[in-house]
Amino acid sequence: QVQLVESGGGLVQAGGSRRLSCVASGRTFTDYAMGWFRQGPGKEREFVAVTSRSGRYTDYANSVKGRFTISRDNAKNTVYLQMDSLKPEDTAVYYCGAKRTALSEYVSRSSEYDYWGQGTQVTVSS
Repeated sequence: QVQLVESGGGLVQAGGSRRLSCVASGRTFTDYAMGWFRQGPGKEREFVAVTSRSGRYTDYANSVKGRFTISRDNAKNTVYLQMDSLKPEDTAVYYCGAKRTALSEYVSRSSEYDYWGQGTQVTVSS
């Protein structure tokens, strides 16, 4: 079992920034690629960003590319999502997920993830 706890959500004005954190416990953190997903009101959960086990490889949804940055600190068992230039359409519950993978693999399909956190709400006001 892997337990994931997100934090850092809140209310932010459009154009502002926010950093989300997700702390993992229970298994070897470096065995897992880590992803961020979000679910807006009335929408399905969608991919935001992912990082490989070492953090060397990353991928982003087109909607956040150039504005969001995913990173991980394997010494702290933590993955981050730095969100800049936020827009009202970024409003959602943000979830982190863990997927056991090969070293350089990363996955953007939520159905393939093994573990999820409880989510943290981000609201962007216009």
